[in-house]
Amino acid sequence: MKPTKIAEGIYDVGVFDWNIRDFHGYSTDKGTSYNAFLIIDEKVALIDTVKAPFADQLIDNISQVIDPKKIDLVVSNHTEMDHSGALPRIMHRIGEGKPLYCSKMGAKNLASHFPNAWDYRPVKDGEELSLGKRTLTFIETRMIHWPDSMFSYLKEDRILFSSDGFGQHYAGFEKFDDQAGPELMVQAKKYYANILLLYAPRILKLLEKVVNAGIQIDMICPDHGMIWRKDPAKIIDAYFKWSRQETDKKAIVVYDTMWKSTETMANAVAEGISSTGVKAKPIHIRSSHRSDIMTDTLDAAAVVVGSPTLNNQMFPTVADVLTYMKGLKPANKIGGAFGSYGWSGEAVKLVAAELEAMKFAMVEGGPRLQYVPEKAGIEDCVAYGKKIGEAVIEKE
Repeated sequence: MKPTKIAEGIYDVGVFDWNIRDFHGYSTDKGTSYNAFLIIDEKVALIDTVKAPFADQLIDNISQVIDPKKIDLVVSNHTEMDHSGALPRIMHRIGEGKPLYCSKMGAKNLASHFPNAWDYRPVKDGEELSLGKRTLTFIETRMIHWPDSMFSYLKEDRILFSSDGFGQHYAGFEKFDDQAGPELMVQAKKYYANILLLYAPRILKLLEKVVNAGIQIDMICPDHGMIWRKDPAKIIDAYFKWSRQETDKKAIVVYDTMWKSTETMANAVAEGISSTGVKAKPIHIRSSHRSDIMTDTLDAAAVVVGSPTLNNQMFPTVADVLTYMKGLKPANKIGGAFGSYGWSGEAVKLVAAELEAMKFAMVEGGPRLQYVPEKAGIEDCVAYGKKIGEAVIEKE
């Protein structure tokens, strides 16, 4: 790929990873990009690198703009290997001894990843670095989403290099938000739901800090996906909503099924929810990916989970989704549980316990039906769905 000029003297020299389909259990059906940014001033700075297998491509992209040896310094906003993996090749190529700016924890983490004796320059929150006519300001973002994370802000151009913040796992030759369609916000939401939701309280404090400080942002350059240049406020506003865990008037009914009994129940529950005017979406687990279910969970007011009983336990795929969901700590949810069974029927109780552990406000009375649901059982499921819908309306 060719470097993309994003402003005068500033280039995206990153790479596409078209074929990646899994990122730590998160489905990346659109691929991803590893963005890296070159700033040419009196000093030439490279902000972040790429995954190790793409190091040569990164060097080639840089070489199309400037001789890599003319790079004076490197900034590492985040030490995760999809952004730091190419550092050994880069540091060797630009010339040993060049300074590497990072957070204090970044220096510690990089030293743990790589044996190289690089010239680490740990920076503090708010510290500035002059490049000549331009100034970089470093903003610590610890635990968003690693201990070493930070943003770099180019003051004169009002450009925020936001590491893993505001990104999307999305590969495409369209590099800017104004070149993208609605898919951009879909992927941004999925990214937040599956990577950053756990850190929502910290992200909210960071957003408030940036707003209160009056930092003006004309462009946001994340390390994955497209650059926000037309309307950076759009993604910032979305992050405020997601970080507050605000919900829409909708419920999801997440289930798996063995012989269609739990599926019949799930559809009836969804019908009952919908009859109250609340948007309802049944989601069959084995027809979906856990990361897509988590994306729907992000702004759902209610999460209702159905499971058959297998070997005195909830169904394994249901356990997988709940374990994944629990790790991301969704909040401000109404919960419900239901299911079918043959002869023991522990699943409903076990599912309810998992949702209670996530501090969901449970709607009691979830149906627990043996074998094939009859008319009365289906009616119970519809009635339970209505209770869920009414709880959502009351919550609004």
